[in-house]
Amino acid sequence: MRFLHIADLHIGKRVNEFSMIEDQRYILDQILAVVEREKPDGILIAGDVYDKSQPSAEAVELLDEFLTELMSYRHPVFVISGNHDSPERLGFGSQIMQKDELYIAGVFNGHLWKVTLSDEYGPVNIYMLPFVKPASVRPFYDETIETYEQAVRAVIDDSNVDRNERNILIAHQFISAGGQKPEQSDSEVFSIGGLDNIDSAVFEDFDYVALGHLHGPQRIGRDTIRYAGSPLKYSFSEARHHKSVVMIGLAEKGNVQYDLIPLKPLRDLREIQGPIEELLCVGRKDAAFSQDYIHATLTDEDEIYDAIGQIRKVYPNLMALDFDNKRSRQASDEQDAFAREAAKKSTMELFADFYKLQNHVELSAEQITIMKDIFEKAGGER
Repeated sequence: MRFLHIADLHIGKRVNEFSMIEDQRYILDQILAVVEREKPDGILIAGDVYDKSQPSAEAVELLDEFLTELMSYRHPVFVISGNHDSPERLGFGSQIMQKDELYIAGVFNGHLWKVTLSDEYGPVNIYMLPFVKPASVRPFYDETIETYEQAVRAVIDDSNVDRNERNILIAHQFISAGGQKPEQSDSEVFSIGGLDNIDSAVFEDFDYVALGHLHGPQRIGRDTIRYAGSPLKYSFSEARHHKSVVMIGLAEKGNVQYDLIPLKPLRDLREIQGPIEELLCVGRKDAAFSQDYIHATLTDEDEIYDAIGQIRKVYPNLMALDFDNKRSRQASDEQDAFAREAAKKSTMELFADFYKLQNHVELSAEQITIMKDIFEKAGGER
């Protein structure tokens, strides 16, 4: 039995204020072509279907078009909500859609949703776990649950997973292996201090874990715990990613194969660096390259008149422009020095500096007393 694993579509996303809808429609058409060619027995969509909890009308329309086309191939489709989705909105109509084998786990209702398929080797159980936090799990289990790992472990332990059968889990969480953190990118959202971290050992009952949340395709601990990654690059920290979808093959128990099928975007997202004339020359020679989304870093030492305007004439999809020269490095060093000096000062000293900068006068003795009292009540000086 074969399954296509995709995740983190982020339909409706804007990158540096550029709408990605056209690029997303293009890449979703590629995914549909993969489905038509490979004919998987099921499609696993591991969360962050939308980019916002209140998606735009054009985002909703694009997902409707994609799912309608996907269902025309008559393969069951399994969808879970991610941290960017509104579980209630994504799950609307899910009970009606089940009759056409579109299974959407939007809101967590206290247990893992299981759908069982069969082939010549026996049953394959598909478990669907939408994105959960400790607070969403506590009402159904132990009120003392504090961490994401405790929450997910409680749900799995309560699910009576039969380890003698073949089991797939679809989840959207931050997973690590033995304390080793996976590759992350700037377009992902995480909890401060790693509170959302879950060890991959929690998933030992599953033959394959189809993960969403991280945008770089990668294995976690073992080959059969995988992030599919996002189908498009959504930040310049992903510029060197090779985007793909995962085709999984399950034969008898214990025999799991996978293959990464590459995706090619309508417009790539690139970082380029060099003198402005050199970059303009490259763009003029390669029309396709010049249409990509660009973060340009100019290394010229001389002042450049209307640098953004010049670059945009050749690279119309310029998203960001920086400079790397003596002046920019000096400014960076000065900012670092300022930050080091600020770190040495107390909260009161920093406020006094800010007050003088804004008002051009020093704080009075009475004002200092009042502010010290406020800082003390707020948690004390640092």
